[in-house]
Amino acid sequence: MQPGRTLPIICNILMALPVCAAPEQPPNSVAEIQSVLSAQQDAWNRGDIDAFMNGYAQSASTVFVSEDEVRRGWETVRDRYRVRYSDRAKMGTLNFSQIEVTMLSPEAAVVLGRWRLKRASDEPHGRFTLIFKRLPEGWRIVHDHTSAAPPPG
Repeated sequence: MQPGRTLPIICNILMALPVCAAPEQPPNSVAEIQSVLSAQQDAWNRGDIDAFMNGYAQSASTVFVSEDEVRRGWETVRDRYRVRYSDRAKMGTLNFSQIEVTMLSPEAAVVLGRWRLKRASDEPHGRFTLIFKRLPEGWRIVHDHTSAAPPPG
């Protein structure tokens, strides 16, 4: 090979390496999911159930399981929250903790965590398992299974 042609070929190869070696990084799905939960907690603590519901997929197929009942549909879930937590005293202050996000695929994740409401007269708490799906509007809860710990006593 002629020395005059070798240098341009080597330069072209070296210039192509960074493009080949640096594939596009996917968005940080775990951080995005944690951000949805943080936004939900903040909305709840402002007394804004509608903003809290932004964390759920606005779909008829959204599922919420609690107290041995299955509720289907975003509006049904929202209505349950509005009736059960009809004022700030009932809502209390929400805290999510012990959040574990497990990616099932680039488009789905399962989240395990604890919830706690601090109210003037009590402090209900329990655990939840959420299935998140990446939708065009971002990560949203498509399935929520929430359980409450028995009251002390």
